[in-house]
Amino acid sequence: MHHASIRTANIHRAIAFYELLGFTVSERFTTGITLACWMEGLSGRIELIQIPEPKPAPDAFGDEHYVGYYHLSFDLTDTSTDLPTWLESLQHKFNEASSHNPDQFQPLKVLLGPTQQIIGDYVYEVAFIADTDGLPLEFLRVLAHRAESPTLP
Repeated sequence: MHHASIRTANIHRAIAFYELLGFTVSERFTTGITLACWMEGLSGRIELIQIPEPKPAPDAFGDEHYVGYYHLSFDLTDTSTDLPTWLESLQHKFNEASSHNPDQFQPLKVLLGPTQQIIGDYVYEVAFIADTDGLPLEFLRVLAHRAESPTLP
């Protein structure tokens, strides 16, 4: 995949948010009359596009009847040793940033704290947070392959 595109109400706040997640701006450009950029990080690329007259995004995480794109997912298996510690460190970064610059940053909104989930033959550790526009982002780590761990169901 080349990139995932995110429409945002405030591109400057969105850039600051994704920079704290580990992304860096690789290109800045305009699309039509609005600001846009590509950011790279966490083994992927996103595109941010500022919307001139934004409306609130639907609650893709909390509305069980919502239909459409649900979330972006980032695999931290190779970059983090455990998801709870990673998330705690991220929350600390956002708390620090919001205490120094409350106009630019808010404390991190955790939608789902770290939990384990079995999908196919793998056991994952997963967590969800919300970005500056309330869009859900998933972070996961592979904990085990069930064939390699006879004690797992």
